[in-house]
Amino acid sequence: MADPYVHGYHPRESTRLQDQAATLVDLLHSDTSYPPGSLVLEAGCGVGAQTLPLAKNSPGAKIIALEISRPSAAEARGRAAAAGIGNVRVLQGDIFSLPFRKGTFDHLFVCFVLEHLPRPVEALSILKEFIKPGGTVTAIEGDHGSAYFYPDSPAAHRAIDCQVTLQERAGGNAMIGRELYPLLVRAGFAEVSVSPRMVYADGSRPAMADGFTRRTFAAMIEGVRDSALAAGLMEEQEFDSGVSDLYRTAEEDGVFCYTFFKATGKKG
Repeated sequence: MADPYVHGYHPRESTRLQDQAATLVDLLHSDTSYPPGSLVLEAGCGVGAQTLPLAKNSPGAKIIALEISRPSAAEARGRAAAAGIGNVRVLQGDIFSLPFRKGTFDHLFVCFVLEHLPRPVEALSILKEFIKPGGTVTAIEGDHGSAYFYPDSPAAHRAIDCQVTLQERAGGNAMIGRELYPLLVRAGFAEVSVSPRMVYADGSRPAMADGFTRRTFAAMIEGVRDSALAAGLMEEQEFDSGVSDLYRTAEEDGVFCYTFFKATGKKG
């Protein structure tokens, strides 16, 4: 399938993903671990930002991380090697055409992938075929509709909407977090459970304000500037003002909130 990743593959995007992973590691991964001897498929590993904490939390499990972008797969492979992580194997491939036998894996992990796919239920249904009966799925997604902040800014909301629109035009859904429960159910998973994970940053949490508000979210919106302007979604001055207002919320008297959703289920 065509690569739908709307954020691009610039070095700054790799840095943003690493900053996001480091900032959110406890919030998103503290309750995910797999038993020794488990074989886990991470579908859509990107540059390995989520792969490393996943592997560190389950040192006795083997992680097979699959990524459609060859350069990103190579970067993920290099990061795992540099970190001295030996229980990860990174492969380049398409989740709609998996190079494995069905029923190969004990568990499936999908993080920040479904939001980029035009057919997320189909993707989940395909992936489910490669899990053993009784195996589990863990899916994590954000939801741009959950972003609110102080000081409020209409221009900032419009800049966020630009990213939502660009992702929609690419076949994705930047607000897919709220849909995880019905998506997993429609894909045939049982015992589906969803846990909201709110990011909250204010002056008392400078590390979160810097790591998430500034380096992750505001940087992500700023990263679609050229695409948004080229598509005529906003005027240059207003977009730049909106991004500036997002960075403003990371200051000592600012507040930023955003919600991720973590879903788990089981193959019957």
